[in-house]
Amino acid sequence: MATRRHTATNRGLAARFAAVACASVIAVSCVTFGVASAGNSSRTEVAEFGLSAAASATPSAYASPTISAAPAPASGGVSSTTFTSGSAAYGDVSEGLVLESAAKRDVSKGFQEIAAEEEAARIAAEEAARAEEQRHIAIAAAAKAAAAAIEAPVLPDVDFTCGKAVFVAEWTVRIDAYLHGSPLAGYGSVFAEAAWENGVDPRWSPAISNTESTKGRHCFRAYNAWGWMAESWSSWEEAINAHVAGLASGYGYSISVANAKKYCPPTYLDWYAKTVNEMAKI
Repeated sequence: MATRRHTATNRGLAARFAAVACASVIAVSCVTFGVASAGNSSRTEVAEFGLSAAASATPSAYASPTISAAPAPASGGVSSTTFTSGSAAYGDVSEGLVLESAAKRDVSKGFQEIAAEEEAARIAAEEAARAEEQRHIAIAAAAKAAAAAIEAPVLPDVDFTCGKAVFVAEWTVRIDAYLHGSPLAGYGSVFAEAAWENGVDPRWSPAISNTESTKGRHCFRAYNAWGWMAESWSSWEEAINAHVAGLASGYGYSISVANAKKYCPPTYLDWYAKTVNEMAKI
């Protein structure tokens, strides 16, 4: 019995030693596998970001950390990569970030310069438009003064000092209402713009069209609603601009007895009366 108990005891101890040995082997294997995986992951991340543990470039001027690699164990060991001061690879990344930041600042500065240039151009355009508007107001004032020096006006004054936009808007409506239902209907803005550009009473050309052709219904020549014997045009717009410019250069600001005598010599007093009456309707 004693011999059997001794044998059994020995077998139990052997089994325990075997179990402990197996557990130790398994634990060491797991640790080795985990550390090796971490090492592989570290090397992969370094490779993905273009960092080489074996880089041997000249140290960066930014004194960035260095990358050094620990030697790999003979078998089943772990290869690790660390960042230490003076690394050229790390310096490249740092330098790249600095350059990228500088580039962003340059682009921002460029946008600001473009915006400033556009604002300066806008202001210059507005100033030029105001100067041009003042020039036309001065032209109209001079034409009015010249006409008044010859003959006192018989019609209410036309205000050019309100500016082009207001002037054209007001007289477009008034002239369109006067020409409604005629071949010249809808051309109020053309008459108004031409009057502004030439410093001419905006009522004058539309009224003459009624005196000479009943607002374009009985034209002597193509698109000639004003009785000019030698003139013809290819459109109402062309004709209106030409007639208003002709009034400005050949007659002056507005109607007068002297201008009526020049425009229609045989019956100028009748022509004058009829045209003044029509102008008063606009």
